[in-house]
Amino acid sequence: MTMDLFGDRTNKEKTVPLPVRMCPVKLEEFLGQDHIAGEGKLLRRAIEADRISSVIFYGPPGTGKTALAMVISGKTGAHFIRKNAVSSNVTEIRKIIDTAKKQRGLDGRKTILLLDEIHRFNKAQQDVLLPEVEVGNIILIGTTTENPFFTVNSALLSRSQIFEFKPLKEKDILVLFRRALEDSSRGFGDKKIQADEKALRHLAKISDGDARKALNALEIAVLTTEPKKDGAIHVTMKEAEESIQKKAIVYDSSGDAHYDTVSAYIKSMRGSDPDAALYWLAKMVVAGEDLRFIARRLVICAAEDVGNADPQALIVANAAMQAADFIGFPEAKIPLAQATIYIACAPKSNTACMAIEEAVKDVERERTQEVPDHLKDAHYPGAKKLGHGQGYKYAHSYEGHYVEQDYMRKKRTYYTPADTGFEKKIKEWMTKLKGDMPRGDTPQV
Repeated sequence: MTMDLFGDRTNKEKTVPLPVRMCPVKLEEFLGQDHIAGEGKLLRRAIEADRISSVIFYGPPGTGKTALAMVISGKTGAHFIRKNAVSSNVTEIRKIIDTAKKQRGLDGRKTILLLDEIHRFNKAQQDVLLPEVEVGNIILIGTTTENPFFTVNSALLSRSQIFEFKPLKEKDILVLFRRALEDSSRGFGDKKIQADEKALRHLAKISDGDARKALNALEIAVLTTEPKKDGAIHVTMKEAEESIQKKAIVYDSSGDAHYDTVSAYIKSMRGSDPDAALYWLAKMVVAGEDLRFIARRLVICAAEDVGNADPQALIVANAAMQAADFIGFPEAKIPLAQATIYIACAPKSNTACMAIEEAVKDVERERTQEVPDHLKDAHYPGAKKLGHGQGYKYAHSYEGHYVEQDYMRKKRTYYTPADTGFEKKIKEWMTKLKGDMPRGDTPQV
């Protein structure tokens, strides 16, 4: 017989962790996620009316995904089953489906299947759920910390509503703390506890919106603090800092945090905000992001977003990439930071990026142009007979090292220099070439 931790949340002996004991019992106790579960929102209305359909709850750990599912279990008239994809398998799911069909045939009751960590099921395992969700034999509540659009079958997604959970706000976690300290049945209300507001705010802030982490830290602080002579437990900033130790960054190498953080990093450099760029760089460094991944994005940003407005940016970025790779972490963060600041503060131009994109489009969509005869290779026997290289004008033989001639059979303009940084000088030079240089065909002697 397996024990469901959520089944005995009012255990006076408090043998289960505080986050489990303080899990909401009713919808009114649920905190956060006002954007989906607030008053009048679709999900809340569906829960209150007991008309919940198949859903996927997706978001960081400790944001209330399973907690809300358990609230639904107490609110619904449907048969409720909870499983975890880590320990479950297709055989067990098939048995649940068979039971659900029989239950529905007997009294018309539907079955809600809560499948925690649904991303742990592979595509084939998820396929087992498809026909049953389709016809309504089971109502699926899947919870996941991974982006479901990457980890859940598209067919299953199309049959479910996706609700994204956000990290809890500090004010919500402070409410949780006060409940835990006042509730004598599930929390520490039967103890004499004095918790400094500053200490609680520290725990709320460092927990990064993770209610589980926050309540675990509070429990450690309370249980490990030596009571005074009168039995009172005083939780100060010292106990709070010791209880939560180091801030754990919500980050993984292949999920949303990875892509969202590097996206913010690049966009901050593009937006000329060195402070924001350094923050996102620091987050990646602390989280243990791959050094070469950061360096590659740095080099790409230098070419794509700074370009010829400051050609030195690409040199600095490439040097930082090589230096960081050579010395490794933790010191690698210094050249990465130097290059990040340089790129963020450099004048910006994406003309090089836009130019190659347009050229690629033409090559892919239009008929490929043949190389003009006068530009073709003439360094082999027989080239002259084919007319290759004939009529080619050697630019260095002319004044200003420039002479007009066709370099494409069908003229196109891809690159238009911007009026930014060094590119302004490029624009001036190109204008001078096209306008002031001699047009004669006679080479300089």
